[in-house]
Amino acid sequence: MSGQRAARGLAAHASGHSAERRVAAEYEGRGCVVLESCWRSAAGEVDLILRDGDQIVFVEVKKADTHDAAAQRLSRRQMDRICMAAMLYADGQPAGSLTDIRFDAALVDAQARVEILENAFGLN
Repeated sequence: MSGQRAARGLAAHASGHSAERRVAAEYEGRGCVVLESCWRSAAGEVDLILRDGDQIVFVEVKKADTHDAAAQRLSRRQMDRICMAAMLYADGQPAGSLTDIRFDAALVDAQARVEILENAFGLN
C-alpha cells in the first residue's frame, strides 16, 4: 500500500512541476521574465516569481481536473504564507519593502490549459 502511495506522490510531484513549466511559458509569452521557480524561504515556497515590467509577480500554481477545482485548492493559509515569503523576497530587492508586487494564481486543468488570475489575492 505504501508503495502505491509513494508512486502517486511522485506522479503528483511531476505533474505539478509540469504545470509550473507550462505556466512559466505562458508568462514568458506575455513578455514576463522568470526570476525564480520553486523559491524557498523561511516562510515557505513560492511556485514562480516573475518580473512584469517594474513589478515583481508571485504566482501560486494550482492544478486540477478543472480550473474551478484548481481555484478551490488555494487556501487563505497558503495566501498568507506566500505573502510572508514575498516580503522576505522583496527585502532583497533594491527598493526593499517598497518593491511593487502582485500576487497571481495560475490555474491548470487536466488538458493543460492555463488560466491566470492577476491580483488573485485582492491585496493591491
